[in-house]
Amino acid sequence: MTEESTKTTGGPQGPTPAQPTVIHEGLPTQLPDIDPEETSEWLGSFDAMLESSGRERARYVMLRLLERAREQSVGVPALRSTDYINTIPSDREPWFPGDEDIERRIRAFIRWNAAVMVSSANRKGLEVGGHIATYQSSASLYEVGFNHFFRGKDHPGGGDQVFIQGHASPGIYARAFLEGRLTEEQLFRFRQEVQHGVGQGISSYPHPRLMPDFWEFPTVSMGLTGINSIYQARFNRYLQNRGIKDTSDQRVWAFLGDGEMGEPESLGAIRVAAREELDNLVWVVNCNLQQLDGPVTGNGKVIQELESNFRGAGWNVIKVIWGREWDQLLAKDVDGVLVNKMNSTPDGQFQTYSVETGAYVRENFFGSDPRLRKMVEQMSDEQIRKLPRGGHDYRKVYAAFDAATKTVGQPTVILAHTIKGWTIDALEGKNATHQMKKLTMADLKKFRDRLLLPISDKELEATYEQTGAAPFFNPGPESAEIEYMMERRKQLGGPLPQRRVEFKPLTLPGDKVYSELKQGSGKNKIASTMATVRLLKDWMRDPEIGKRIVPIAPDEYRTFGMDAMFPSAKVYNPGGQQYESVDRKLLLSYKESAQGQLLHEGISEAGALASATAAGTAYATHGEPMIPFYIFYSMFGFQRTGDSIWAMADMMGRGFLIGATAGRTTLTGEGLQHADGHSPLLAATNPAVVHYDPAFAYEVSHIMQSGLERMYGTSEEHPHGENVIFYLTVYNEPVSQPKEPEGVDVEGILKGIHQVSTAEGEGPKVRLLASGVGFPWVEEAARILKEDWGVNADTWSVTSWNELARDAIDAEQWSLNHPGETPRTPYVTEKLSASNGPVIAVSDYMRAVPLQIARWVPDDYRVLGADGFGFADTRPAARRFFQIDAQSVVVQALQALAEAGEIDAALVKKAFDTYRIDDPTATKGIMQEGGDA
Repeated sequence: MTEESTKTTGGPQGPTPAQPTVIHEGLPTQLPDIDPEETSEWLGSFDAMLESSGRERARYVMLRLLERAREQSVGVPALRSTDYINTIPSDREPWFPGDEDIERRIRAFIRWNAAVMVSSANRKGLEVGGHIATYQSSASLYEVGFNHFFRGKDHPGGGDQVFIQGHASPGIYARAFLEGRLTEEQLFRFRQEVQHGVGQGISSYPHPRLMPDFWEFPTVSMGLTGINSIYQARFNRYLQNRGIKDTSDQRVWAFLGDGEMGEPESLGAIRVAAREELDNLVWVVNCNLQQLDGPVTGNGKVIQELESNFRGAGWNVIKVIWGREWDQLLAKDVDGVLVNKMNSTPDGQFQTYSVETGAYVRENFFGSDPRLRKMVEQMSDEQIRKLPRGGHDYRKVYAAFDAATKTVGQPTVILAHTIKGWTIDALEGKNATHQMKKLTMADLKKFRDRLLLPISDKELEATYEQTGAAPFFNPGPESAEIEYMMERRKQLGGPLPQRRVEFKPLTLPGDKVYSELKQGSGKNKIASTMATVRLLKDWMRDPEIGKRIVPIAPDEYRTFGMDAMFPSAKVYNPGGQQYESVDRKLLLSYKESAQGQLLHEGISEAGALASATAAGTAYATHGEPMIPFYIFYSMFGFQRTGDSIWAMADMMGRGFLIGATAGRTTLTGEGLQHADGHSPLLAATNPAVVHYDPAFAYEVSHIMQSGLERMYGTSEEHPHGENVIFYLTVYNEPVSQPKEPEGVDVEGILKGIHQVSTAEGEGPKVRLLASGVGFPWVEEAARILKEDWGVNADTWSVTSWNELARDAIDAEQWSLNHPGETPRTPYVTEKLSASNGPVIAVSDYMRAVPLQIARWVPDDYRVLGADGFGFADTRPAARRFFQIDAQSVVVQALQALAEAGEIDAALVKKAFDTYRIDDPTATKGIMQEGGDA
């Protein structure tokens, strides 16, 4: 209640009532007052207390009343934020079980080595960058975890999964150095991954693909830690509920920065964690109040803002703001003046206090009120300057971690107040801290002295002179500190981070399961999406791999004809289905179950991809190979979640991404934002993604079988399976599916191109190439060319423009590295060299997709494509507009022949006029089959 609401004030509209009739902030304003007299007495008592004791006292009593109401299960709304003090009061802190002094020394060693590593990486002539300040601010947060909470892979419960803040990686390397997991030479080669030999240096950030035995989770694309950790914790529960693995003793820890919380992915899925009661998830947000260039919220209070976000979403929030030296001051704060000052001081001012003198803090923080000044009158300026933030106080952090691990029914977020660059005088709290990469000799000496390290000036100066960097410090494996930290990790289940692949071979389905798709569709027409889903259903029935399939869709199961799975496989929901479904009387009713197999992610491609990542990496994180099958509108795959797919590739995830309703002209009616004409190009940028654009059901069967065998089978080159992701673009347009021809070129299907038909007879000849839904266009074009123009056309199905281009690039690179040897011939060159004539390529994508192979096509190469924005219309109209339909292929083929001197140029003009390929209105009477998605 504001001060104004307790008074009667006049105005243009007349007097304001002394007691407002509407109570907001979620309280039940519509309820009648059944005892106005009692209500008046309560309000009068409050007013009297306010007048006699002041606002601070009134506020305190109100908070205590709310607290008591919740204790008595009275349904009042929770506060969205609490005072700017520690959530756990000092009298409720648990006993600290470790040796705080020895752990302080361990932290000092790690702090030093982390800073020296980055500084040495920026010595003259190298200067490869790095970040010093982030780890210095969060060292206590990590060390509490490493010494007391993070469970390693050898823990009986399976171990925790820890997402480490990317910019803090130097501290993690420094700890691994003390543990003997990394050498001094490797630390000296920070960010130098190839010049000393591949694997001889260490990566800049957590990159599992670059350090596959060390890092488990990539975290440096800001924001992805948040969403990926949530869906990892959720997938752990999925494994548990489905009986695949007992994950009940595993916890997911995620370390994030307060600036990073501005990324939409950081907060975008927090309601999922609360809704599914993921008490196996703990976030630790390092609130050093600073982003790259300045304060996160200079005029605001980011901790309070985040607390409101998380409380509102249903999380358990623990704030660690002040160190123990503040406890006595807060105990003196009988009227709340200190808490009020803490509440009202903006973050930008706290940053200023972190770099100013104790005298400045005394005058500007405590000097604003005589009661505050009196609290610190016995303290020296130096003592005031050293009043610590809570994220640097080991006992405060331990209490928060302990409470988080004991919370039931809610995920927990710990908001820890720290100072960026803490303990390094040259960096501490400064706006430019993030960009400061190197420490001078004077900086290093001050840093050493503050950490109380036994490194002499002589040793420091000699090493600096010799190498351009300070010496690393390691007290030796027999020192008390190293023995202590090693014993703690032994008790907790071994070192972290660690990525461990314990391969579990799968018995994959035989050829029989693929036979149905090879029979064709007969007189019926089916879309390639339906063919792909049919094979998925057969896989799910397989006794060996069926339970390991993880179907994932963002609210589009019915779109892709997968609603038949609802009654049998069921939609995963840890709470089961606690309602009667509206379609319960139908055969294909929507059914949820705690043991459900289908992950239905709602309208969230980002969440669906995070689930695919958790499933596709389970072979390493859990030793349980799971097979994600994520199906989505192709336009909303790589375009929307490409960053997450990169992270999945970094984690060496495996699985199937199915870009359905693909193509720029196939999903008619939906228009521009749904018209995918470019996802193959985006897929081509990711080295781990194997893209196919199949035209026929029998191609789908071979491609899917190949994907399963490559990723989940064994080979001499990849005994534990191959770390790739299969991306298939499939369509919603029903087409005739031919039976697989005798002697079909399976190698060609998998390498990217195979010949479907060969023209017979004399006369001019062309070769028509198409992928996906474009193949019927070249098939029709070949008929028209033969019947109306006397031109013979071979037809080729290009199952992968991307793979053909990669093969050709690999061939050229091999030849470059083997001078004097016979150059390798790209596969596409080899295949097309067996025939002759102009080559015309077409697809439902922009020209740049087929143009990837232009350099290696041995003859005249012409490409048609759907360049530009999509729009809503019929398929014939859209294809005529983009000039990719059969008639456009015909005119392009005739033009190529005319320019080669094989036919009269007048025929090209005649064909152009006949087909009106520049006029989409010519198609308005043409019917189409199969409506929109």
